[in-house]
Amino acid sequence: MSGNEHRRPRPDGVDPQARSRARRRALQAIYAWQLSGQTIEQVIEQFRAEQDMEVADLEYFEDIVRGIDRHLDQLDGELRAFLDREIAQVDPIERGVLRIAAYELLHRPDVPYRVVINEAIETTKRFGADHGHTYVNGVLDKAAATWRAAEASARRG
Repeated sequence: MSGNEHRRPRPDGVDPQARSRARRRALQAIYAWQLSGQTIEQVIEQFRAEQDMEVADLEYFEDIVRGIDRHLDQLDGELRAFLDREIAQVDPIERGVLRIAAYELLHRPDVPYRVVINEAIETTKRFGADHGHTYVNGVLDKAAATWRAAEASARRG
């Protein structure tokens, strides 16, 4: 997907840049939640107070973060089939990105799988280890082919 294609205004009113920022903020919140032991509501409140959420899609941010909290066991269980190690052994940044992408792939069919994967790769490049995006891409390519099989095969065909 080209940079321009990703940034075009959409007829449904979704601002792709605000969504990207919401995903980055969600990763920061999920990372903090994974490491702090705070409740998801405490983390969301902290982010509301400390982060500039004006430039992000706050509703989408909260949907992702609350969705991961609500569906954590399911998301981790579904991801397990595509991982080469236990989820707890995955780098915390990559784990957060994978959980966000898994949530979007499984619970947000309105978001095209290619957008989910591209956003996950770009977020991992920005925040993760040097080659973390390669791992994330491999996991999500396999997951999307299974979870979004009809969409993936229609795109190829």
